[in-house]
Order: sequence, then structure tokens, then C-alpha cells
Amino acid sequence: MVKAEPLTRAEALAADIESMIVERGLGPGDLIGTMDEFRDLSGYGRATISEAARLLNDRGSVEIRPGRGGGLFVAQPNPIVRLRHTLLTVRRMPTTVADAIAVREALEPLIATDAARHRSRQDISDLRKRLASLKRAMSSTDRFMRANWALHERIAEISPNHLAKAVYLSMTRFITDLSEHADPDDSRNGDYLRLRLDVHVELVEAIIAGDVARTTAAVERHHAPS
Repeated sequence: MVKAEPLTRAEALAADIESMIVERGLGPGDLIGTMDEFRDLSGYGRATISEAARLLNDRGSVEIRPGRGGGLFVAQPNPIVRLRHTLLTVRRMPTTVADAIAVREALEPLIATDAARHRSRQDISDLRKRLASLKRAMSSTDRFMRANWALHERIAEISPNHLAKAVYLSMTRFITDLSEHADPDDSRNGDYLRLRLDVHVELVEAIIAGDVARTTAAVERHHAPS
């Protein structure tokens, strides 16, 4: 087993700030703290604090507001982040989970187009069953999340690229292992889940059709804000 690299000071501080957001129950637009407050709290210099802020900003967790009255504020989530926050609450290692999501999404075009090229009759049958399960799970975000992961894992299993498949599946399982379900049956999520269902229907149909260009477009839509 490859030993994980230790976190840099900026990465550790970023993880602490993400945990702080959860512990304080902060929402979009709320002030997390000023740069001076983070310096006093952590003992780190401005360079380390600025790097931690940049990491969080890149991940869409915070908004950096300069000048008088500025500091780090909880970011307004776009729809992709909203889906993750609706279905997943990360209380341990949130920065590492964000990295795992980034790796998984970077591999998704390869995984999906491999599936379009190499799907068998059995694969097609299994994908249709997974998609039917996703449709039946629309009444509960908890069940929808589980069905969503199961569908993507089945797509990944089709790929003949063993290394890409192993990394993709390990990232998926890492994310689910460190995540908790948030507001599993909030009726306000229904419209958004219907949008996500439509995205997955198109992805599965493109793979079943063996259409690589269509599959690539479906993956792009899967990752794009809705």
C-alpha cells in the first residue's frame, strides 16, 4: 500500500476551516473569519493562510472578499455543489474528499467512453436495471444517492482499463465511506433530482447506443451546472 503524503500546513488549515463551517452551522454568505483572525487562531503566516484560502476558493467552499469588511465567507453553491451538499455531508477529511471527487470526475470521460465502446449485452441489461433503480429512488435522496453510486460503479466495471477502473472505484468508495447523508427526504430536492435523473438517462442511453461522441457530451452535461 502506498503511504499517503502528509498534508501541507495550508491543506491542514483548509481542512480545519471546512470543519469549522460544519461545526458552526454556517450557511452561504456567512462570515467564517478574517485573515487576521485566522493568523491569530492558527499561528500561521499570511502566505500559508492565503494558500489555504486559495485552495478553498478553488473548490467552491469559500468566497474571498478583500478590503475593509472582507475575509472568508461561505460560498454560494452552484447546482453541482448543491447536489453534493444535499446528498452528502462530509465531517471528516473534507479537503481530501474534495480531492477524491476531483480525481473521480477527471477519470469519468475515459470510464464512460470505454463503456460505450465495450458494453456487452449483459452490460446493457445491467445498466437498464440500475437506471430503473435510480428512477424508483426519486422519492428519497438517500436512496437516490445509493442508486446513483451503484449505476456509476456498474458503468466503471465495463472498462477494460484496469488501472483507471480501480482508481475510479476506489475514489467512489472513499467518498461514500467518509460521507453522511444530509436531509435525506427533503421534498425541496425533488426538482433538482429530476434534473439529475434526466442527465443519467442520457448518459446511459448514449453508452447503450455505443455512441462515443454522444457519451462525451453526456459526461460534460453531467459535470456542468444545471
